[in-house]
Amino acid sequence: MTPAAHIDHLVVAAATLDEGVAWCEATLGVVPGPGGEHPLMGTHNRLLGLGGERFPRCYFEIIAIDPAAVPARARHQRRWFDLDDPALQAALAKDGPRLVHWVARVPDARAAVHALAAEPTHIDRGHVLAASRETPRGRLDWQITVRDDGQRLFYGALPTLIQWGSVHPADGFEPSGLGLLELEAAHPRPEVLHAALARVGLQDAIAVEAGAPNFKARLMTPKGPVTLESKGL
Repeated sequence: MTPAAHIDHLVVAAATLDEGVAWCEATLGVVPGPGGEHPLMGTHNRLLGLGGERFPRCYFEIIAIDPAAVPARARHQRRWFDLDDPALQAALAKDGPRLVHWVARVPDARAAVHALAAEPTHIDRGHVLAASRETPRGRLDWQITVRDDGQRLFYGALPTLIQWGSVHPADGFEPSGLGLLELEAAHPRPEVLHAALARVGLQDAIAVEAGAPNFKARLMTPKGPVTLESKGL
């Protein structure tokens, strides 16, 4: 039996973190809570909860490259979530912050990577990297899958995989007024995407259909229902 996996968080990329914060307030009607810095990747973020009965411990991440940081990662290795991709950077600069990806919580990240690499999917989800950052509540430690080229895969619809240590960031969140309703993805090869999701126990986490690449998240917000889309980025 495939171990249980869950939606962990949604990823909105921004050209700058200030732009991401302003977008969040204008689009969702809430100001994101504090986040932190990621020395390994040279990025920083802001967070807020998306919890509820259906998706406990789920949260929302707004992330951007930190212009003041030099990644500890090797120079030939790109940052996570395609943040070094020129096309994504150009779109964020032109059109503003956008939903680009999601992250799934798994009990064993290495086992999940091996499951994706096996037949019939043969998907390289990347290396399992150890990462951490300090918070007012203590140190957060996690293991996360990142390819050397930084690619998200399937236009962001196949999640990055994360295995948390003893502390989860959502444990200390104040109520945000946001709630995740559902995730949807469209892809020209839906059967391959669905098979990959099934390999790691996520076949029921997101609805998949045939079509032009897109990734959607439907949220309940103080402004009412809001749908965020990747629009094929």
